[in-house]
Amino acid sequence: MTNPSRRSFLRIAAGAASLPTFMAMPSIGRAASFTFKCGHDLPSTHPVHMRLEEAAARIKTESQGQFELQIYGNNQLGGDTDMLGQVRSGALEMALMPDVILGTLNPVASISGVGFAFNTDEEACKAMDGELGAHVRAALNKSGLMVMDKIWENGFRQITSSVHPIRSPEDLRGFKIRVPVAPLWLSMFKTLGAAPAALNFSELYSALQTKVVEGQENPLSTIFTGKLYEVQKYCSITNHFWNGYWMLASPRLWKTLPNDLQQLVAKHLNQSAIDLRSDVAKLNSSLEKSLAEKGMAFNRTEPAPFRQALAKAGFYDEWSKKFGQEAWSILARNAHGLG
Repeated sequence: MTNPSRRSFLRIAAGAASLPTFMAMPSIGRAASFTFKCGHDLPSTHPVHMRLEEAAARIKTESQGQFELQIYGNNQLGGDTDMLGQVRSGALEMALMPDVILGTLNPVASISGVGFAFNTDEEACKAMDGELGAHVRAALNKSGLMVMDKIWENGFRQITSSVHPIRSPEDLRGFKIRVPVAPLWLSMFKTLGAAPAALNFSELYSALQTKVVEGQENPLSTIFTGKLYEVQKYCSITNHFWNGYWMLASPRLWKTLPNDLQQLVAKHLNQSAIDLRSDVAKLNSSLEKSLAEKGMAFNRTEPAPFRQALAKAGFYDEWSKKFGQEAWSILARNAHGLG
């Protein structure tokens, strides 16, 4: 089987809706009336980046060149926390931001990443398309952000290691693992006895290469596109967190757009977020084999011992209080892993 590459990612992306065909006049050569920059932390080979570029092309076509969305991946505009600050201050128009990073601004934004809460991607997406996602967006709006309706799936995260596979909670004791700058995830790994270090993704490869940390956790697609297999030996399919990215805009700059352009931009970005979900499913079915061919050794874990360890240590009780009873009740109704 051929390893996934930029070309194969593009073939997957080709299944999205075709570009709109109506154009009142050619847009070639016309300067855009509005130009927004959008930053994110993933490589340009990642399907998220390609779906963003696809949405940008559709928006430019359908707006007859009035709106240009410029996509900057791979932390070109700064790390996640930098971009979040830029959007809040109005220095950056838009950013695609991990839910757990947003949890540093408003804790409830990271609620979809509660450890071992969801059993399937479909369960998680249904919750985020429904009342749980609506609750999170309302909280972020109150924190001074404009948030699009659909979450961009990053999927379940897996643990990689340069020293040993992770088979049980005991294997995490003293384990030096990089996690995003996310209080919820730092808390979970500390509860399980690990030694987590919070680093932005831009610092991850170097930290693994120099053995500052022994392991990390990310979806398979990020492990592949970030070439983490070059500095990690083991990959444990733990499905410990499900996470996604919210499309954010600076409320002040968003309001400079006419209403029809706001609706057009939101429509296409939300559509690409939905289209991405099939990409994630297709990629995950092939990436394990591709990563194994790169030299990674795989094993699978059972979630029950991890859930039991977290419950016994009071992790779920602690975070239910931090999120608040309303938010936790919504999560519990939608996340069967907690039922």
